[in-house]
Amino acid sequence: MIPPLPEAQPATFRTTVHGTVFGGRAAQLDALAEGDTLLLIPDPPMEDEPMVWVHRASGDPVGHLPPEINQWLAVWLLRGGKATARALRVHGHDVPSWKRLVIEVHCAVPGDESTAG
Repeated sequence: MIPPLPEAQPATFRTTVHGTVFGGRAAQLDALAEGDTLLLIPDPPMEDEPMVWVHRASGDPVGHLPPEINQWLAVWLLRGGKATARALRVHGHDVPSWKRLVIEVHCAVPGDESTAG
């Protein structure tokens, strides 16, 4: 069963992806195209401040969501929430790293059949 979203949090939102230049992630970013489906994977529950990681459909990590989103979305996902994401804008190395990838996230809400697990 999908838990309700935390109060005042949107079911659909747009955000930048951070950390795209570390650990060879820039190569993964270069392989993305606008419209690509992305996976959102939270850190394990034992982390003090869990992050939500953004992965390509192949499973390769691209980066993570900003802290103000991680603080509620990671907990919600770990409680059984489900979310999908897609790349809206993909920029090159001429743009600051934290603005290179903009995604749209859709969180499933109870009764929402449009977001598959």
